[in-house]
Amino acid sequence: MTNLVDNPDGATPLTPDDMQNLRHRHIETREQLNELEAANILQGQRWAAQLKSPTLARIFDLLFVTDLHNALFGEVWVWAGSFRLRELNIGVEPKNIAIDLHNFLEDAKCWIEFRHYDNLEISARIQHRLVQIHPFVNGNGRHSRIFTDIVRVYLLDEKPMKWANAKLENMTEERAAYISSLRKADRGDFSEFLNYLQSLGN
Repeated sequence: MTNLVDNPDGATPLTPDDMQNLRHRHIETREQLNELEAANILQGQRWAAQLKSPTLARIFDLLFVTDLHNALFGEVWVWAGSFRLRELNIGVEPKNIAIDLHNFLEDAKCWIEFRHYDNLEISARIQHRLVQIHPFVNGNGRHSRIFTDIVRVYLLDEKPMKWANAKLENMTEERAAYISSLRKADRGDFSEFLNYLQSLGN
């Protein structure tokens, strides 16, 4: 069993202070937390599946980004849907989250409107940039993948992405390959990330 403050490589570290905002005090292990979050995520995905007027402007909006995070994690964390206020070992400074997120959303709208990239690369760049900004205390990877799938289904007329063969929350070789490809994309090279996604049949 994994202690709650032990984190898989690439995961947002959780501090004892963060744990004070957990809505369920009986949780003691990372496995229990993942199970609880998974149930909430299913609720959030049902919410996303029933969106009304899922337009480009509606989805690429700060409010939608935060509403989605709250729908996915609001039953587990008090701070769900709120931007983080402390610096992490990943992500932009808290003071830059809103402006960097706004700029990213505007860029992404242009990628789609003007077909700057094919749909796979648009998806890869959206997911990567959301993780790179890391707007929230926790759940950024799962939030970014579900956000990307929403874009694919509603705006790109594509199926949801297959992100992995197993759960990416677990410490596996597949997770290591996924994290490695994202870190290479941090340096502007998306080839490894695109190859990773294509290897899964996307």
